[in-house]
Amino acid sequence: MIEVLKKIWRFAGKEQWNITKSVFWGFFYAVFHMFQVGAIYYVVLALTSGEQTADAAWTALLLLAASVIGRAVINRFTQLQQTHAGYFMVANRRIEIGDKLKRIPMGYFNEKSLGEITGVATTVLDVVETSGPVVLVSILSGFINALVFMLCVFVFDWRVGLLVLAGTALYLWITSRMEQKSVQVTPRRQESEAQLVDAVLEQLQGMSVIKSFNLTGKGDRQLQEALEYNRKSNLDIEQLFTPYNIAQEGILRLFSVLMMGAAVFFFLNGTMPLANGVMTVIISFMVFSQIQSAGSAAAILRVVGSSIDHADQIKALPEMDSSGADIAPVSHEISLDHVSFSYDKKPILQDVSVRIPDQTTTAIVGPSGSGKTTLCHLIARFWDVDRGAITVGGKDIREYTLESLMDQISMVFQNVYLFADTIENNIKFGRPEASHEEVVAAAKKACCHDFIEALPEGYKTVIGEGGATLSGGEKQRISIARAILKDAPIIIFDEATANVDPENEDKLQKAMEELMRNKTIIMIAHRLKTVEHADQILVLDQGRIVQSGTHRELAGQPGLYREFLDARRMAAGWKLGET
Repeated sequence: MIEVLKKIWRFAGKEQWNITKSVFWGFFYAVFHMFQVGAIYYVVLALTSGEQTADAAWTALLLLAASVIGRAVINRFTQLQQTHAGYFMVANRRIEIGDKLKRIPMGYFNEKSLGEITGVATTVLDVVETSGPVVLVSILSGFINALVFMLCVFVFDWRVGLLVLAGTALYLWITSRMEQKSVQVTPRRQESEAQLVDAVLEQLQGMSVIKSFNLTGKGDRQLQEALEYNRKSNLDIEQLFTPYNIAQEGILRLFSVLMMGAAVFFFLNGTMPLANGVMTVIISFMVFSQIQSAGSAAAILRVVGSSIDHADQIKALPEMDSSGADIAPVSHEISLDHVSFSYDKKPILQDVSVRIPDQTTTAIVGPSGSGKTTLCHLIARFWDVDRGAITVGGKDIREYTLESLMDQISMVFQNVYLFADTIENNIKFGRPEASHEEVVAAAKKACCHDFIEALPEGYKTVIGEGGATLSGGEKQRISIARAILKDAPIIIFDEATANVDPENEDKLQKAMEELMRNKTIIMIAHRLKTVEHADQILVLDQGRIVQSGTHRELAGQPGLYREFLDARRMAAGWKLGET
């Protein structure tokens, strides 16, 4: 239990002070709680002694009023502090995770599904947010309140105090056993929560496929299994806790009855006055309430601890730029020196060496799976190479921070992702400080100004997540406008014109030429007009550069590039036969 409490305390970070204040005020809450007991004692004493005076009544009333008002005020402070701690310590961790995800290898996103990451950031951290500070404060405050109450009972009558001590000790022993047993099931619960989020996301993302094959209610086996696993893991926790909860409740009720019996026994043998005996019976209903509150909180302590462990798995990931420096190179020449890279154990690039001079255009062609996209991703340091080195401006990219490296690079992907935000903010993503006029100028160059203006709210139109409300060509042009606005010295195009409609392709080609002026360009392309004017062309096959040169040079020699040209010419000349 103590180790998990320490874990929550460490997780709280900057919010430790708010938790400390909440526990501190909890001590005074216990003191004001004892005022209530004192008020009751004054009433009982007056009733049993036959001296029902106005002074006794007023004293009891004032003590009771002080208890109610004091506890109400203090409870407000404690609730505010622990609520603030819960929301902000988890908000801080979510921000840390977001920052962390920007500095770890893209390989992590291959190994861990979107559902796993989403599950940690939402469901798992929700448990910490709603329960972490409450559990910590409830347990610590409960123990403080119970200790204060127990000391008062010892002062009142040491024999009754011993009964309270024995009942508390036995209750805590059962609680400790329950907490130790919970280690067996709580990690499975957190795993099931993440798997459930993963399955739900996959079901939603694949709904079009499910509907098109009429598999609604049939193609959801993984979701059903995730739901069943989640149900079983939650039931396992409840089934584990139930016997211990019954034992806890039974122990407290037993010792309450023993206190009543002791009061009667001590009164009958003349060792306890009637007022004290009646008060002991009343105390028996109150004395264990605080320790019971702490024990109830301890029941979910392991769940919170397991959630923190799950979230810490992301925090513990090594960062790619942990020792990087902010570098602004003068030259933007790119060099790959004997670079090799594998996904797990599958080789993708093998001993690739190439030089891309500053302010030149390099086109990369090759069959699907040859490593074209991977090569570009390695330059942007989405992953680190297994062997060899990549330099930008004469500096190994591992010497850069990821932020300073990405300041030098704009990327236009074939599969464009747009955020659920306004079109203007999507274009400004690479340069948030850009003015509206600059956004419009970039959109015009990317041939997307006209269709944006035609939307109901123009540049302020909010698009769906992933750009779901736009066509593929519209998303592609917004992506290019984003790159134009960023104006980085290195630009990487991954089949940038693949989804552009023919009537806009010529305009977009001119916009790209404007964007490419005086920059270092790397483009993956399959269209002849895209690559024929490149300063150099790299032909990749099975992870190796098998040809390199200009369009004229490669077209004049046998090899994969000439086959590429022949295939494109045949495709361009193909037409439907006449009947």
